[in-house]
Amino acid sequence: MPEPLLEVSDLRIRFGGFTAVDGLSFSVRPGEVLGVVGESGSGKSVSMLGVLGLIRTPGAEISGSVVFRGRDLLTLKNAEMRAIRGREIAMIFQDPMTALTPVYTIGWQIAEQIRAHEKVSKRAARDRAITLLGEVGIPAPEQRVDAYPHEFSGGMRQRAVIAMALSCNPALLIADEPTTALDVTTQAQILDLMRRLRTEYGSAVVMITHDMGVVSEIADEVLVMYGGRAVERGTRREVFHGPRHPYTWGLLDSVPRVRGARARRLPTIPGTPGAAERGCPFADRCVHSFAACVEVPPLTGESGHLDACWLPEEERMR
Repeated sequence: MPEPLLEVSDLRIRFGGFTAVDGLSFSVRPGEVLGVVGESGSGKSVSMLGVLGLIRTPGAEISGSVVFRGRDLLTLKNAEMRAIRGREIAMIFQDPMTALTPVYTIGWQIAEQIRAHEKVSKRAARDRAITLLGEVGIPAPEQRVDAYPHEFSGGMRQRAVIAMALSCNPALLIADEPTTALDVTTQAQILDLMRRLRTEYGSAVVMITHDMGVVSEIADEVLVMYGGRAVERGTRREVFHGPRHPYTWGLLDSVPRVRGARARRLPTIPGTPGAAERGCPFADRCVHSFAACVEVPPLTGESGHLDACWLPEEERMR
């Protein structure tokens, strides 16, 4: 097995008295697609912002290690991180409206990123921007390259942000809900682009999403998060065909079935998102919780399929 491209160990992010990420550890190998799933507020996006050093909130505390190609990103200076962001690690942000500067054209912003990391002419950078816009499904890219963000629809802005992220063929692409505002046809095109990035350049992808269908289609490994912690990790087949954590059961049960009898009402997870005050973060919402759940369960397992749950094996099988 190749060495991990990115290895995150015991990442903790606190904002005052609130812990957003609590001891998160995972790794991504070259060419691997890691799907990160969980409800809003589970810590998916903030953990990746911490990886890239993009948390600027006064008083925020970040600890642990984030090793990318042998260097701990948490110890690098701002200038060193700027050389990595966009070139070696790129991110597709969740909100395309705030990810684009309103006073510059779409093409200028894509070309700026290319020229910031590569020695190419303005003309060559503009031509590549046009090509990228065409690849992500923007009609008439030769004309739309000079449009401003407010002249694009929400879905088109999302595609422009994706084009910007792919512009330098990064070794690691972090995609935060990249297909949320897109129709199914464009969604398929974007997933094909990410597959091509992996096939042609050996790039790894961290896909943050609520869409279990997207995860089942593109991910090699799946990381399930709740309350700022990893509660299950395994291959796509292991997680979808043999889920072990009650929270994962709830996520999969909430997906409509296309076969079998039609359910009158989809199952839901009781309660509201948010970690329990102590013990297992999911304990307050888990219908299977018992006395042992007052202690935080470790992420353990065999054959690489890990989960953080005290529930006995025979009870899980039942």
